[in-house]
Amino acid sequence: MSESSRDHKEAANRDIKRIPYAVITASDTRTPETDTSGNFIMDAMRDHPLVHYEIVKDEPDLIGDLLDTLTSQHETLRMILVNGGTGIAPRDTTFDAVSRRLEKIMPGFGEIFRMLSYHEIGSAAMLSRAVAGVYRGVIVVSMPGSSNAVKLAMNKLILPELEHLAWEVAGRKADI
Repeated sequence: MSESSRDHKEAANRDIKRIPYAVITASDTRTPETDTSGNFIMDAMRDHPLVHYEIVKDEPDLIGDLLDTLTSQHETLRMILVNGGTGIAPRDTTFDAVSRRLEKIMPGFGEIFRMLSYHEIGSAAMLSRAVAGVYRGVIVVSMPGSSNAVKLAMNKLILPELEHLAWEVAGRKADI
C-alpha cells in the first residue's frame, strides 16, 4: 500500500466511527426470513446504525424511487447497500435503476468484484453488472443477490474500505 493510501485509511479510521446505512434487497421472491444476503449485510455492518431495510420488487421505477426517497429523507445516510438484480436476465433491472442515478461511478468496484468472482465461479463472472458510485452524497453499492457474491463483495471490497469510502465522500471530514 502506498504511503498516501495508508495515510488516507488511517485518517478515515481515526475520524469515522459510525456509518449510517440502508439495505435494499431487490427480489420478487425474498422475504425478511429468507433474505440471507440482506441479513448477512446487516450482520456484517452491525457496528453501524441501520437507517432503513427493505425488500423491493426488481422493478427499475420502484428501486429508483426508493433511492430518491432514502437520499432525500435521511440526512445522516452515508451508504446504501443493494443486493440482487445485477445479472442479464430480463427481470434483472437493479443495475439499470442504480446506474442511471449515480453521479460519480467507481468503476474499480465492478472490475475488481468480477475479477475476484472469476476466481470463484469462472467465466460466468462476466455476467455480473455489479456497480458502485455516489448519488446525492451517498455511497451506493449494488451487488448480486447470491449469498456468496454478497460475502465476497462485503468481505473483500466494502468492509476493508468502509471508513475510507465514507471519509472521502464526506469531504474528508470527521463526525459523519
